[in-house]
Amino acid sequence: MLRTRIILIVISALLIAGLFWLPKVVVENESQLTATTSDSVTKADPHAGVSQVLLDRMAQLRTSYRGTAETQKKAIFADSLASLYAEAGKFDSAGWYAEQAAQFFNSEKSWFKAGDGYYQAYTFALDAEKQGLLAEKTREQFAKVLELNPQNLDAKTKMAMTYLSSGNPMQGITMLREVLKDDPKNELAMFNLGMLSIQSGQYERAVERLTELVAINPAHIQGQLLLGIAYMNSGDKKKAKQQFEKVKKMDQDPAVQATVDSYLKDLK
Repeated sequence: MLRTRIILIVISALLIAGLFWLPKVVVENESQLTATTSDSVTKADPHAGVSQVLLDRMAQLRTSYRGTAETQKKAIFADSLASLYAEAGKFDSAGWYAEQAAQFFNSEKSWFKAGDGYYQAYTFALDAEKQGLLAEKTREQFAKVLELNPQNLDAKTKMAMTYLSSGNPMQGITMLREVLKDDPKNELAMFNLGMLSIQSGQYERAVERLTELVAINPAHIQGQLLLGIAYMNSGDKKKAKQQFEKVKKMDQDPAVQATVDSYLKDLK
């Protein structure tokens, strides 16, 4: 039950970010990642929901990318394709093209773009095998970012989250704590540690983490919602109800409203 609800929070967060309506399937075969795509995904229309203008632009750039042997031009085309695939919601293809560009540019920004593409694909992956492969690719790109700039805490935080589905989840938790040591107000690390505290049954710790988060950023909808869940699981129904009602007033998104209503119903 709790895990299902956590997934709803993630979905709500994606809706808030405007990503929910984007298709999350791969369109390219250049990467070995496509070999692990589940049957349910490969049978879907890979172009569903993508505008024809965007499809035409991607097709044009793919032709240019494949048609040039000049390394710099190929990297420029790959970088542009990565941006277009991210816009279309094809995140593993976005990661693959960004990685090709980063191999030429070898900059913190280019490696981060590759890592973030793979990370977004990782967060949407439903197949365990594919999720593991995407997590590994994410860590590879972000490791290069951290080689160039050990203080890139966004890369370190996202890299940490990929360890949580691996055989060494404590490494991810340790990294998140390191991020907060360097930046006590890092919202992404605080949110993720709060979520992990709930998942591990440390509800009081979750309340502490999430209270700190919403004090720093009162507009953090996901954090406000998760705080309500932490209160509910800690047994404080009064505070949980107040928190959920607060979230309902903060965001009128139908997904957020439906999620909150489901919790309020449980509190009756």
